[in-house]
Amino acid sequence: MLRNSLIALAALTALPAAAQQPASTPAPAVATPAPAPATTPATAASAAPAAPAPKPYPKVKVETSEGAFVLELYPDKAPITVANYLKYVDRGLFVGAACFRASKPKDYAGNDYGLVQCGQKDPAKKLPPIAHESTIKTGLTHGKDGVISMGRFAPGTAQADWSIMLGDMSYLDADKKNPAANPGFAAFGQVVEGLDVIRKIIVMPTDPNKGEGAMKGEILVKPVRINRVSRVPG
Repeated sequence: MLRNSLIALAALTALPAAAQQPASTPAPAVATPAPAPATTPATAASAAPAAPAPKPYPKVKVETSEGAFVLELYPDKAPITVANYLKYVDRGLFVGAACFRASKPKDYAGNDYGLVQCGQKDPAKKLPPIAHESTIKTGLTHGKDGVISMGRFAPGTAQADWSIMLGDMSYLDADKKNPAANPGFAAFGQVVEGLDVIRKIIVMPTDPNKGEGAMKGEILVKPVRINRVSRVPG
């Protein structure tokens, strides 16, 4: 239940001193011109390659019957999970899916704590399960508003369901002391626009008789249809 605790020094070598000439036959001093520098400071600076600009994180816009929100995904931290999510996006497999679950503590009326679960239930639009990417590995956490995380049964079964957090849901992180007992869920992105849509959905009516196990009583009476999911250019 959510209420139960819901990434030289260079060596300087001295040149040997010139051997002393005999006093009787002094050698004339010959000036040796200093070698020209290989390049001028300005030329050296211009020759240095510019550091590449950091690659922007991919963003995805989710358009629903209750409004739109934008997700930022982190492939550098959770590459398997992000790649899977973007396959659904690019192939149009989330069209017609829904946000169907509003999970929060019983009798809690606020819109600032819980999670909204969305996903594709049509077996024909589901891709094969993916490997679990633990928060211990990714360095991500469920501990703040807007984090998106994959739904699953056992680790390695995640496919097409995902949830968005409201409030500190860090109990969904893997247990660093005992990850085998509690592998947690796979966070992989963040809502960066439109979190008010999620706050709207979390307080929508749920059916007390629908759902099984932890989902009992958390299924929306009227699921929120996902009309379109697309990449944000740039």
